[in-house]
Amino acid sequence: MNLEQYRLIVESSPNMIWRSNLTTKCDYFNKTWLDFTGRTAKQEAGFGWAEGVHPDDLDRCVKIYLDNFHQQSSFEMDYRLKNRHGEYRWINDRGVPFYDKTGKFIGFIGSCMDVTEKIEGNLMKEMAQNDFLCSTYNRQYAYQLLQETFKQAKEMKLPLSIMMIDIDEFKAINDQYGHAVGDHVLTYIARSIKSKLSKNDILGRYGGDEFLVGLNRNAQESLLIAEHIKNDISSELFAISESDSITITVSIGIRCLENETSLDLLINKADMSLYIAKKEGRNRVIG
Repeated sequence: MNLEQYRLIVESSPNMIWRSNLTTKCDYFNKTWLDFTGRTAKQEAGFGWAEGVHPDDLDRCVKIYLDNFHQQSSFEMDYRLKNRHGEYRWINDRGVPFYDKTGKFIGFIGSCMDVTEKIEGNLMKEMAQNDFLCSTYNRQYAYQLLQETFKQAKEMKLPLSIMMIDIDEFKAINDQYGHAVGDHVLTYIARSIKSKLSKNDILGRYGGDEFLVGLNRNAQESLLIAEHIKNDISSELFAISESDSITITVSIGIRCLENETSLDLLINKADMSLYIAKKEGRNRVIG
């Protein structure tokens, strides 16, 4: 293949192709790139291309590029780039170092694809699965995962424990300090719970101030984890302001799978244990 044939292939590639030289500045963009941005090669040259990168992505994007350029290492990153219609689209950019015939490093070449639909689809999926305030699963998705875990535990006779955790006097915290503080309490409790769980455990926000946990552990191990969660939370002062702190406690109900025929029944029994923990004075574990 001669140079002209190679140039025609690159120019007509469905991917957006760029090249940079030893100064780190870009000196080539193919037709697909220029058609996407609606700008000229002169406008894009050097770091002109960065003018089209979303402001929230720019520093990260340039840092990844320059760090890998100086290390002469390949990279892959996603960022938003403005198209010819003024719309920001998600771009997947892969850059690799290239060398002359003697093996001397002479710059980078990159290939980009519009992956907006894929990324936005993933974001929608995350929104449907997660509680973003607490960085946990939401109730629906946690329940869905637990249904699968429950079925597997029944079929393979594996241990499964359900833990229901409720923040004591949470309404009073909201009423006295406001919902912004209440939100901070929720994130703090969720983080505290998560720190005691393994990657295979399931944590979901079940209600306003209630969390649902699924553990692939027997009753004894689950009770020990619950006690650790309760004790760690109650032993720390939660700062409301520079001059004001409060003690937060949680009540926990646990039920380990025995002969329950459905996940709902198992959850209900854990919820009944939680009710007893509340009734007996809060800040306790009932299993």
